[in-house]
Amino acid sequence: MIFPLSIVSLLGLVCLGLLASPYPYLAPGAVLGLVGVAVLYRKPAWGLLGIVAILPFEGLFKANSLSGTKFLGASLALILMLQLAIHQIPADRLRSNIWRLLVGFMLLYLLSLLNTDDMGISLGHLRELSVGLILFVITLLVARELNLDMFARLVAISVAVTCAMAMFSTKYQDAGRASGLLKDPNNFALLIAFAVPMALLLVVRSPNLLHRLFWGGCTLLLLGGMTKTDSRSGLVVLFLSLLIGAWHYRAQLPRIRPRHLGFAMLGLAIVIPLGFYAMPAGYVERIQSLSILGSGAKSQDPSLGRRASYIVVGGAMIAENPLLGTGPGTFPLHYATTGYAKAFSIKGETQDLYRRAHNTYLEIVSELGIPAGLMFVGMLALGLYNLLRARRVWLLRGNAAQADVMTHLSMSFLSLTLFLMFLSAPNHKYLWIMLALTCVLRTKAEEAPLTEARA
Repeated sequence: MIFPLSIVSLLGLVCLGLLASPYPYLAPGAVLGLVGVAVLYRKPAWGLLGIVAILPFEGLFKANSLSGTKFLGASLALILMLQLAIHQIPADRLRSNIWRLLVGFMLLYLLSLLNTDDMGISLGHLRELSVGLILFVITLLVARELNLDMFARLVAISVAVTCAMAMFSTKYQDAGRASGLLKDPNNFALLIAFAVPMALLLVVRSPNLLHRLFWGGCTLLLLGGMTKTDSRSGLVVLFLSLLIGAWHYRAQLPRIRPRHLGFAMLGLAIVIPLGFYAMPAGYVERIQSLSILGSGAKSQDPSLGRRASYIVVGGAMIAENPLLGTGPGTFPLHYATTGYAKAFSIKGETQDLYRRAHNTYLEIVSELGIPAGLMFVGMLALGLYNLLRARRVWLLRGNAAQADVMTHLSMSFLSLTLFLMFLSAPNHKYLWIMLALTCVLRTKAEEAPLTEARA
């Protein structure tokens, strides 16, 4: 405990120095920082939960260079480095079956960086991706002590709160579409699609009716927020994940009694018409526009036309540089030089010409090359396999409750991976947290004693 005591002494001296300085009002902040460091040192998993809870509110810190998640993540990273150095955390926690693919991906990333068309943009892309990599390592180190129920609660509540803000205030909307605090309706829809399976898990695991009603209300807020985003991709991803959840619970159908079935039918008869009535007319029109996908870039729907043009431009970039791509973050540079950029410009401004691919997989393959794209897809596929493997282990050991948790986490992780086809977000923090969490959950399931599993 020599190192922690030295840090405490140093912070104490800082507090005394601030009290004697012309800025004594900063001393309480140092005291709070000392308390926070002490809490994080004793309970580093709480720091990860704090990051998870803050993520939907990151838009509040956009004006500041140091956001809440960055400050908390940096503090947690330093504390974990100290605990690794003095062997308070075993180094074998860093073991993961994803490391081989991740190391290969990063080597190809660096080679592409050296061959980039614009070093400044690529270095900025690397800086953003490094945040996700740090969260990956942090999650590997602390996820064994992570309370999964609290994880689900924080995700569901934080995203539901932003949904309520977006539904009832135009301040958190973008041209009538709910964007929450992220200023991007599609990114907001990704958060909702990720949070809905968590909220449903809490509904299923609620100990009493009051809790079930509360989490059911959060679920309705999330679904209402999804319709307010007008995101077609969000609706498709959410529908697919809910289908998977329904398939998981198919074994529960024999337990439904006729009277329960009657109440269920009555509820559906009320909820479905009410949902169609409450759904914005513009959202219905956007969903109907999916029927003209075959028109490609010539489609009358500007959004679908832009997405088709991204595929055309990305395909040309891949054909020219299939091995290492054009460099991290350089897709907008190539897109801006095409006729599509002017044809699909929304505001007609120069900055509006530089658009991302709105497809993480297409963007990675075109910017980093085909081998790096395969490595990235392999990491996500392996993460999903880890969750499925953990679910199977818990089922074989007769622990249906843990299997349910793995199913809902799989639904959330699958929502992330599917949404990456409609959004450019290779550095999304939830993605890297979940990717590391899949490894830890599989390891815990396989190492759990049979007596513990059955309990």
